[in-house]
Parts: sequence; C-alpha cells; structure tokens
Amino acid sequence: MPGPKDLDPASSPRALLGAELRHAREKTGLSQEELGGRLFVSGSFIGQLEAGTRRMQPEYARLLDEVLATEDFFQRNCAASAKSKYPEHFAEAAEAEAVATTIRHYLPLLIPGLLQTPAYAEALFRTYRPMASDPEIEELVATRMERARLLDGPTAPLLWVVLDEAALRRPVGGTAAMAEALHHVASLVGRRRVIAQVLPFSAGTHAAMGGSLKLMEFADAAPLCFVEGLDMGKLLDDPATLARHTLTFSLLQATALSPPDSLALIQSVAQTYEHEQHP
Repeated sequence: MPGPKDLDPASSPRALLGAELRHAREKTGLSQEELGGRLFVSGSFIGQLEAGTRRMQPEYARLLDEVLATEDFFQRNCAASAKSKYPEHFAEAAEAEAVATTIRHYLPLLIPGLLQTPAYAEALFRTYRPMASDPEIEELVATRMERARLLDGPTAPLLWVVLDEAALRRPVGGTAAMAEALHHVASLVGRRRVIAQVLPFSAGTHAAMGGSLKLMEFADAAPLCFVEGLDMGKLLDDPATLARHTLTFSLLQATALSPPDSLALIQSVAQTYEHEQHP
C-alpha cells in the first residue's frame, strides 16, 4: 500500500491554506465537527480542507474568518488556492487525485486520462475542440501528460481501473494511436503501476451503465467520489452516497474479467490494431 503524500506548503497554496486552517481551528479549541457545525458542513469536510483535498470556496472563507476571528485571511488567500490549469468542473478532482493514496476508476467509453498516451489525448482534444489552435492543443496534451506522471513517483497511488471493452474497441485517433495506447496500458500493468480489468461486452448489463465513477481515498482525510458528464463534474463526500458507489465499483470488479484475462484481451486488441496497419 503506498504511503501518504507529503504536501509542500511552499509550492501548494491549498496545502498552506489547509495548514493555516488547522492551526486557527486548534488555537480556538474547536474540533473539526464543531467547526463544521458552525459552517453547516460535516467535520469530514473541514478535514478535507485542512488536508488540501478540497478547495476552499469564497463563501466558506468568509465564514471561517468570522468564526475563527482571522480578520480576512482566508478570504484574501482562497483565490490563490483556486487557481488551476484544469477545467473548472474537473480542477478540484484533479487536485484531490494528486494526493490520493487509492484511486478506483471506471469509464464507459474512454481510456482514463492517467493512462493515456499523447497521441490518444491529442485525438480526443482535437475532437472536443475542433476550432482550437495547435498551441492550445499542445498545452492541453502537455497538462494531461504532466498529470499522468503521478504514476511514476515513489508515492504513486494504488490505481485500480475497470475499462469497458468499448474503450478498447473504439479507434480514437486511428489504429496506430490505439495500438500504442493499449500497449501503454499493458506496460503500466506489467510494471505494476496499475491494476486493470476489462468489462466485456458479454457481461451485458452492469451496475454502472449510467456513467463514470471515480473513488479516491486519502491518508489523512475522508474519501471522495467524483462523478462527471459533459463539461460538468461533482465531488461527493456523503457517507451514504460513497457507500453506494463503493458497492457499484465492487460489482463492476466482480463482473469484469480477471486482471490476467484482462491483460490478455488488451494485448490481443492492440495486436489486432497493429495487423490492421500492416495486413
């Protein structure tokens, strides 16, 4: 099991803001639950703010300044912590992902972003943004590849993905890009950077036909769930919702092929793409 991530306050405004929040709360003698009650949120939400896994919103910054008597410290500094290179609907989830110890992810149609190659990502971005310039596309791809480097570090999270067979069969970027993308996934599996299962078409109906699902666990904060759609996404921390989605992912794992059989299918489909290039 990977160890907890170290947050550097000097390089992470959210980590600094979280550390200051913890200091101010403890100075007033309030527990996380007590402070959460003053803000009409849960104690686990306060813990997530302190751990840097949740972004501080302006309305909470104002209330914190009032409750903790910190003048306007949190209001002045929450803007810096909100700056992100990711789209607004995904920014908070991407930042939480970077400090997670465990990530479990299911996508119905795509290879997850953490497992993508530059060619695969470029094909997606050019489809999503047909009027974007080449420099804009290059910047988007570079940001995604930078995010994927999360798997290369010594404290990489335990990443468990369930890939729908549709993600393997849909030729994003053409046969060459797909062959490269699937070989990359197989390589990550072989290097033990990810556990991958494939949910085959033969499984029929399954527990997550309604959309994608990402579950994240942390060393020093309550778990989170991220659900998303077209240009929208939401982080959820309600215990009942998390329990339901955790069960959903467990059902997906039970329905999917075993990791060895999944790897064999990924490699087989990659070879099929290669044969289509060179019949």
